[in-house]
Amino acid sequence: MTKYVYRFGGGINDGGKGDKNLLGGKGANLDGMAAIGLPVPPGFTITTEMCTRYYEDGETYPESLNAEVAGGIAHIEAVTGKCFGDKADPLLVSVRSGARVSMPGMMDTVLNLGLNDETVAGLATVSGDARFAWDSYRRFIQMYSDVVLGLDHGKFEEALEIAKEDKGAYLDTELEASDWQALVAEYKKLVQAEWGKPFPQDVNEQLWGAIGAVFGGWQADRAKVYRRLNNIPGDWGTAVNVQAMVFGNMGETSATGVA
Repeated sequence: MTKYVYRFGGGINDGGKGDKNLLGGKGANLDGMAAIGLPVPPGFTITTEMCTRYYEDGETYPESLNAEVAGGIAHIEAVTGKCFGDKADPLLVSVRSGARVSMPGMMDTVLNLGLNDETVAGLATVSGDARFAWDSYRRFIQMYSDVVLGLDHGKFEEALEIAKEDKGAYLDTELEASDWQALVAEYKKLVQAEWGKPFPQDVNEQLWGAIGAVFGGWQADRAKVYRRLNNIPGDWGTAVNVQAMVFGNMGETSATGVA
């Protein structure tokens, strides 16, 4: 059976030194950094081969991928000590694309995946920072609605600006936990109105929605134009990288970056 999921971090690097053709540039480099002992936040990569097969099979997945992805999540849980969907101390993940060559701005990212109406309360408690938790949840709803649900990003930005005007605030950082909580309620109303269904609360539904959006982004118009302009073959496909979240919005001592 073809292996489609490669884990990294926590002393594990299934992809060895990293194969860009198989794992994409991002996945290969994450695996390579894990291989030399750098403290890479744990995660897993769904290969470019899966992307190619996804389109060959009429935008469907083989049944075996379910178990492989579940194994990838279990790996992240084991390393972080957190559980995906846990109400008390939830594991949150990022979902990013990663083609074998860099395609800046062409592919999609979802952050803070795993938040819902219950896990946001757990995140607030375990972090000791309710503002951080509700800010993360509104960011997730906004990003997921844009990238996965295909809703108008501008309507969420407009709701944010109205919230700041009502508060008399100029910067996002001036808003408090209660302000973000109120904005989350507004965002959920927007999703219901624009999508016709409530925002997904099941964390596994959220995850598979994001995976599908990354693979779907490979055939988006902007990606096709970029490939044509840069002579990138359309059959290369993109990988999907799922990785434990690190946060840049926890205050003055919090920052994120890439290597």
